[in-house]
Amino acid sequence: MTGPVVAALGGGHGLAATLTALRYVTDEITAIVTVADDGGSSGRLRDEFGVLPPGDLRMALAALCAESEWGHTWRDVLQHRFAGDGPLGGHALGNLLIVALWELHDDPVAGLDLVGRLLQAQGRVLPMAAVPLAIEADVSGLDPADPTAVQVVLGQAQVAVTPGTVERVRLVPAAPPACPESVAAIRSADWVVLGPGSWFTSVMTHLLVPEVREALEVTRARRLLILNLDPGSGETAGFSAERHLETFAELAPNLHLDVVLADPAVVDDPALLEAACARLGATLFVAPVGRRDRAGEHDPLRFAAAVRDIVTTPRPSR
Repeated sequence: MTGPVVAALGGGHGLAATLTALRYVTDEITAIVTVADDGGSSGRLRDEFGVLPPGDLRMALAALCAESEWGHTWRDVLQHRFAGDGPLGGHALGNLLIVALWELHDDPVAGLDLVGRLLQAQGRVLPMAAVPLAIEADVSGLDPADPTAVQVVLGQAQVAVTPGTVERVRLVPAAPPACPESVAAIRSADWVVLGPGSWFTSVMTHLLVPEVREALEVTRARRLLILNLDPGSGETAGFSAERHLETFAELAPNLHLDVVLADPAVVDDPALLEAACARLGATLFVAPVGRRDRAGEHDPLRFAAAVRDIVTTPRPSR
């Protein structure tokens, strides 16, 4: 297979869905994964060993595994999660494997590349930053007596489930060092893809790493932003698709987009959304990417068809 060189940014299930779709389009894929997760197995491992949270990196590797018995077997091994209340309970085996390789090689990228070789992965997985990060958010609506009062919520796991409205987010440390290989991948790509995923805790975190944001601003690549299938849930409860784009512009006012992909189900007012896209320099591309039988889940083939139609379109002449 040949295809454009793509750098896909995000985390969790959203990035895994994008990678699954991209595999139908190209084999030149680099996943650049957020490293702010502090819940579950990842949170326990980063607390105990001081490492990057491995969970989202593991999911991205699993999404890129070879379409063979070997690839699927090792994908399932990586994704296996131990049950019970003992020390291993709740840990994914892949998380333990990744941390073991990091201890042996003292190089997160080398460890991830080794897991990729084990999976015969169709692409590469890199961390967004070189150090583990924490997310801090200003959230309103948590105090019933004063809905306008703003409180600080710390931690990705807490921000992701907050019942309030996220007003703004920050990283701790505030200006973390980027992974150099990730910056290079963004600069050398033909397309950069952001989203879908948890908006503030998976997608927008990339804009808060100065070197990553600068690479996104200056890259020769075209930039595709993919809106969520259910934009007004979770940490963005009550947000319209247009509000998502407004928060994007607030975090990265100098970042130009080329295309915004939206499922018809999230487009309430096409003219309003087109205008919001235009303010970011982007055109709106509306195509069905969700499953017909299961709301809120991407259909790999429909998603791949939409992405293919976008990334194989010739660059418009200036």
